[in-house]
Amino acid sequence: MICYIDAFSGLAGDMIVGALIDAGADADAIASALAQLAPDASVSAAKTIRRGITATKFKVEVVEPQGKHRHLPAILKMIHAADLPDTVKADSERVFRTLGEAEAAVHGVSIEKVHFHEVGALDSICDIVGACLGFHLLGVAEIHCSPINVGSGTVNTEHGVLPVPAPATARLLGDVPIYARGPAMELTTPTGAAIVATFAKSFGPMPALRLKSIGYGAGDRDFKDHANVVRVLVGQQSGATEHTTVSVIEANIDDASPQVIGYATEKLLEAGALDVTVTPVQMKKGRPGVTLQVVAAPEQRESLVALIFRETTTLGVRFHTAERRVQPRRWVDTETSGGTVRVKVSPDGFAAEYEDARQAATASGLPLQAILAETTRNYLNTK
Repeated sequence: MICYIDAFSGLAGDMIVGALIDAGADADAIASALAQLAPDASVSAAKTIRRGITATKFKVEVVEPQGKHRHLPAILKMIHAADLPDTVKADSERVFRTLGEAEAAVHGVSIEKVHFHEVGALDSICDIVGACLGFHLLGVAEIHCSPINVGSGTVNTEHGVLPVPAPATARLLGDVPIYARGPAMELTTPTGAAIVATFAKSFGPMPALRLKSIGYGAGDRDFKDHANVVRVLVGQQSGATEHTTVSVIEANIDDASPQVIGYATEKLLEAGALDVTVTPVQMKKGRPGVTLQVVAAPEQRESLVALIFRETTTLGVRFHTAERRVQPRRWVDTETSGGTVRVKVSPDGFAAEYEDARQAATASGLPLQAILAETTRNYLNTK
């Protein structure tokens, strides 16, 4: 089962729990489990409206002393003492460790000394555990997320007024496509960021799936310009050919050395380009040159264009939108004389991963073609 999180109005832990309940997760089971975790907390899930969309508002109410904070060991002790499935306990611990590492980096202390202020309060702990339990109840095995609307402006915290996204949130979303749209306020909280930073396999278009349920989780406020909800789409992997939209970036270059072009190609791939090709062309005034073509996810276009300008001599690029059709694929580990070589398998074929095969050839001293042949033979023998 796949869950796609659509974060067009940001993310918060309570919004994710509300969306999962709206999509079919048992609200009573979540409330009962959280009562074990925090006996003093009052948990509710009620229908509400956000800009004409019916959504579920998940709420945890608890009275704690002002300025109450907890350290990671105390939070983990609470989680493991609760009557929760082992997988939910392990997933909740992963989220808090992810969050703790971000907070530790921001404050320059070890993870054990991090003071969890807002995210150490009982309501935030319940939000994170409730989200992990919601995924578990829906049978979600794989999570994907859209680019995330983080908001803008400032936010009031225990550390005073901080810019949006808050430092810990920014740290958690360091490699994630983010943007700001809507009211000048915090739209993505550290709890929401920690959940997707821990579990999401990708950030971009929705993967191919056979839709089973849709859920909307409401935020606290009702904005004028857009529905303040997070949407989850839950379904089974369809096995259908995947259609995705990509950006194609091109530049004609006739005044750069082969070394520069080769280096730029490597940097573009390292930066996340889906594919990079270099084609010889005859340019104006009879000069030989190359066309550098980069295929990228739409949200990466601008960063890759900036890299092209930095690493090549071109003064301009052109780009267009194209549709890419990709077969579903999976990886299978295959043992060879030089070590493990991954095999990429699709419904209509398979191929050894070149880098793995190259490393195996180097380690064993065997020719690359021998490792490729051994990989093919061993894979076919284990099918």
